[in-house]
Amino acid sequence: MRPFSLDSWVGSAIRSWVASFSQQIGNAKRTVRVMERLERPEILTTVVGSYPAPAWFLAFPNRVHLRDAIMVVLKVQELAGIDVVSDGELMRFDPSHPETQGMIDYFIRPLDGIRTQFTREDIAAFRQEARLHYRTQPAGVVVNKIGVGRLNLPADFEFVRPLTTKPLKFTVTSPYMLAQVLLDRFYGDKQALSWDIAEILRRQVAEIDAAVLQVDEAHLTGHPEDWRWAVQVINHVLGAAKGERAVHLCFGNYGGQTVQKGFWRDLVPFFNALNADHVVLEFARRGYDELEVFRDVKPELKLGIGVVDIKDNEVETPDEIARRIEHAVKVLGTDRIRWVHPDCGLWMLHRSIADRKLFALVQGRNLYLGE
Repeated sequence: MRPFSLDSWVGSAIRSWVASFSQQIGNAKRTVRVMERLERPEILTTVVGSYPAPAWFLAFPNRVHLRDAIMVVLKVQELAGIDVVSDGELMRFDPSHPETQGMIDYFIRPLDGIRTQFTREDIAAFRQEARLHYRTQPAGVVVNKIGVGRLNLPADFEFVRPLTTKPLKFTVTSPYMLAQVLLDRFYGDKQALSWDIAEILRRQVAEIDAAVLQVDEAHLTGHPEDWRWAVQVINHVLGAAKGERAVHLCFGNYGGQTVQKGFWRDLVPFFNALNADHVVLEFARRGYDELEVFRDVKPELKLGIGVVDIKDNEVETPDEIARRIEHAVKVLGTDRIRWVHPDCGLWMLHRSIADRKLFALVQGRNLYLGE
């Protein structure tokens, strides 16, 4: 039997007390973090929509490779920890037009009443309209009343839905924007043309059970004078959504370039008339000086803030992302900022850069939340 040692007993007691005290401190810190998290509304991460297509899919596009490519894009988002994912908009990919991600052609080409081969007169007439300086020819020429044709958005959603267990976003281009890229030789009225497109989209959206249905609009930011009728056709589409209703607005990303000039302040009436749950906005590239404008926007419209610059190859650090979120929350309050995301689609970036930006996005969000 070992002899009793006071020094040994005291040392053991001290070590036990220190361990217990350290555990209590650790528990207290965890409790503080949990309480801080509970005091802050949930901030979710998402992508705007598009993602770089794998090179092997671009080289050998077919239905089997499309499924594999979409699974790759979804898996990257899942590994990064993105809360609401998308198919990278690869369902829109057209091997005849690999330079675009189908934001326009995917919706326009299948429709009845639209011709997609152009005469010199068509191109000259479109250029005379001078509303789209970044496009030299129309996406199509409207020659008859527009019909649904071969457009089948529900089928494309059902193709993707089984490939992920995460909440899935589905994106459609705004009927207002689609009307701008068409040369109209039938309606004689952009608004009437836009309404027929909106009705087609609405009927198809009604069959899509996406967690988030997002309407994309990249023309109105440069033409805020159109907001009164633009919001009507956008609301018409949103009215059929089964899940969360979102609208993405940016100032364009054509070949990595900003193509619209304008200010968020000019769209405050549009935001206040919008029947959406949240908006998905470009900020990282433009800066955050206009955040205060959104104090005049109805509080029930929650805000998604762009915190990743998709026109810059430099990958943001989690600290940068967290600071951007913190700044937005300080300006607008904890109850307004509910989503963070890249400014726009990521498809023009190299895959390795896009991947790292998504991981930084989630890590920065988590850092802000104290996780």
